[in-house]
Amino acid sequence: MDQVEVVVAHSERATLRVGDMFLKVDAHPSRTRVEVEAMAMAPVPTPEVLWRKPPVLAIAAVRGEALGVLGKPSAASPRAWAAAGSVIRRLHEAPLPPWEGRPIDEYAADLERECAWLVTSGTLPAALVNRNRKLAEAVLRPWTPVFTHGDLQITHVFTEGDEVTGIIDWSEASRGDAHFDLAILTLGHEERLDDLLAGYGTDIDVDMIRGWWALRSLTAIRWLSEHGFDPHTPGAEVDVLKANVRTTGSD
Repeated sequence: MDQVEVVVAHSERATLRVGDMFLKVDAHPSRTRVEVEAMAMAPVPTPEVLWRKPPVLAIAAVRGEALGVLGKPSAASPRAWAAAGSVIRRLHEAPLPPWEGRPIDEYAADLERECAWLVTSGTLPAALVNRNRKLAEAVLRPWTPVFTHGDLQITHVFTEGDEVTGIIDWSEASRGDAHFDLAILTLGHEERLDDLLAGYGTDIDVDMIRGWWALRSLTAIRWLSEHGFDPHTPGAEVDVLKANVRTTGSD
């Protein structure tokens, strides 16, 4: 080991790679506590926890490569995506964690506030925002809670061959909507949704996944922009919103 790699860094948290160890520094110690507890409970492959000394959590690297990255086609095979779907189904069928997730009215408040900002700031055209908001509002309904990862980005699922070797970054784990996890994993990768559901199962409402794509993108754009990320990158959040409109023809 001859260098320290900065994996991600912003005002809330930073992740460093030092050899085969990741060091996560979080401004909110409760998030690393949740992460450790969730990984201990989850019946799926997770990284080994090396030690935790708030605000730092050390975990071991997992084998393999991430399913992909936002904005680029995934090189993972259909079987790897199906394997990810099967593992996520196992998580969703596990006993619930003891802590609650975000309430529906909190999602609704975020959606209202961020849609207003997107329009008044001139960040996005009102028509694009309003059409996606209509899709997003469909998910603001009671759901049967499951054990969700809560931040199941494509970069957080690792595979080797067609096997899932680890799912990382569990600090947002909680009780939540199964469609949310599936939507976050396929955000910007709609073409791999069928592969994922081949492993997960078919009792999923694709309209709810599309609604979560809309809600996640609408409510993330300001935060991403303020923390050094570009939601206008090809294939990222703004493109997801445009693709939603083209696919659904919402008005």
